[in-house]
Amino acid sequence: MEREEIINYFRKIPQNFNYILILQVLPLLIISSMLVKEIDPRLFDKQMIYYIVGLISMVFAAFIPWAQILWWFAPVSYVLNTLMLLAVKFFGISILGAKRWLAIPGTHFTVQPSEFIKISVVLMLAYLIGRYPPPEKGYGFLSFLGLSLVIIVPFFLIAIEPDLGTGLVLLLTGYGVLFLAGIHWKVIVSILVVVSISAPMVYEYGLRDYQKKRINDFLGKPSYHVRQALIAIGSGGLHGKSKDDATQTQLKFLPISSSDFIFAYLGERMGFKGMLIIITTYILLIVHLLILSHIYGEDYYIRSVSSGLAFLIFIYMGVNMYMIIGMAPVVGVPLPMFSHGGTSFIIFAIFFGILLNLIAFKRYFMYNADARITMVERRSGNRAYKEPPKRRRRKISTDDVQKGL
Repeated sequence: MEREEIINYFRKIPQNFNYILILQVLPLLIISSMLVKEIDPRLFDKQMIYYIVGLISMVFAAFIPWAQILWWFAPVSYVLNTLMLLAVKFFGISILGAKRWLAIPGTHFTVQPSEFIKISVVLMLAYLIGRYPPPEKGYGFLSFLGLSLVIIVPFFLIAIEPDLGTGLVLLLTGYGVLFLAGIHWKVIVSILVVVSISAPMVYEYGLRDYQKKRINDFLGKPSYHVRQALIAIGSGGLHGKSKDDATQTQLKFLPISSSDFIFAYLGERMGFKGMLIIITTYILLIVHLLILSHIYGEDYYIRSVSSGLAFLIFIYMGVNMYMIIGMAPVVGVPLPMFSHGGTSFIIFAIFFGILLNLIAFKRYFMYNADARITMVERRSGNRAYKEPPKRRRRKISTDDVQKGL
């Protein structure tokens, strides 16, 4: 790319951003920061730092031409993150009985590879689906098994940490992307049969004692956490309570109120109306992402990233909310872009940045015919960016001249 092309790219790419996506996230950030500040002002200060880092990460990701570099970035990122997951087994730091973090040398900070692998898996699937598009009836058994390895390998590495909750989120998100890409109906039926037959054996021999206890608590009497969350939601009523009257949270009856159980504090503080606003915001965001995956259905990069982000938000939101009201086992799954926390928020910010760029780059490429930024099929493997075939000039004969051609 020449200097003028680079300047033109950075000048026009922001004009093609989908700003509706950003506006849809703002209500979540505003209400979340207000609740976190009421719970603990010190956590609010940290949250603002997370927001700043997340904003910088999103802007940075939004200007990277992913459609041009995904052919090499996706495999490299996937391999590196998988090796980091493997390193957790040998060099990881244990916190509360789980070995999930790696220490950053020379600092007091840690990194959780299981969060970053989500981006790598979705990008790897996007690259492979774009390079090997599904046939008309969807992927068959062999293709499906090959793509499944991209999901299953990191899933098992995360599950043995142990972090079954994050592993299942990754598993469901990955297969959600494959499902929307296209899978043959025979493969889907086979999966349902295998899951139905293997479920009892997985429960008996694959789960640890504390994981079985969570399931038993879910099926039986609600745990202490769930009971306190239900009390908080019920006491909020339709309109909610003032900060001083929200005794479940202020008197510390509601555990982990700023992260995993922040939705219960939302119910206590803003009542059913506040909960309905947040649920509606999530639904509109998910629907918008799925609509984008349909509109750009021929572009497997956009389709995969958009649907992957939609599934990730839906699974996190569903599990967290169902967990709080006692309809799912209690696991450490935050409410996306709402619970207090840094790593998860930054991951979502990067996801949005990648999607913004893919859409903006496609629009830029479509509406700037004079631009020299072209997609080479042998590099990207994405059908959406094939160069149009060059038309041959036909020699004009004397007969053509006589006919007026």
